[in-house]
Amino acid sequence: MEEVSGLSVGARRNEDIALDLMKFVAMATGYGKTTSTGVGFQGTGAAAKPEEYAGQLLELYGKCLSAVQGKK
Repeated sequence: MEEVSGLSVGARRNEDIALDLMKFVAMATGYGKTTSTGVGFQGTGAAAKPEEYAGQLLELYGKCLSAVQGKK
């Protein structure tokens, strides 16, 4: 196993926090999911192909990581 210097037990890396944030946002908002025809709110930014969905999730992860690191 790799040793991580400077981190205490229970400390989390920014990447882990950003991943959890991305999961929360994606699940709570349906971010990037393909649209289905139906009644009700149909969010924008839906992906038509799995590759597009993966790309949108990676973009969201990048935004979350920037937010966690305090970058603008």
